Amino acid sequence: MAIRNIVKEGDEVLAKVCRPVTEFNERLWTLLDDMKDTLEVADGVGLAAPQVGVLRRLFIMNVGDGLIEAINPEIVLREGEQREVEGCLSCPNEFGITDRPMKVRMKAQDRHGNWFYVTGEGLKARCICHESDHLDGVLFKARVIRMLDPSELA
Repeated sequence: MAIRNIVKEGDEVLAKVCRPVTEFNERLWTLLDDMKDTLEVADGVGLAAPQVGVLRRLFIMNVGDGLIEAINPEIVLREGEQREVEGCLSCPNEFGITDRPMKVRMKAQDRHGNWFYVTGEGLKARCICHESDHLDGVLFKARVIRMLDPSELA
């Protein structure tokens, strides 16, 4: 396994729509394992494939209740609203307030191609939305109501 470079804002890969994953094989598993190691080293909660330069519809996340690998994810339910601070590993040291659903339900495939559902509330819902946006070429800053000054984070 390897630590991959995280692509930063301004790189055109972050503005592109990702293609679906169609092959569930060793190459995909290596990417997922590398992304897990990269996320741990970066101390983040989510990482999408385009953030490591790969234009495929997949992301990983861990909001404290275990790693989720979401391949070809679709958000099938959105409920409620939350307004919270958000940041991104591709936009280091930048934070803003976003509006996201309070609860989401996602349908996705695992590393073997099996479909599953995940329901998330609060941070988990926000993370699912944030990482799904990356797969459509959208950075969190496009959803920001107001960027925060570093002094507001203390």
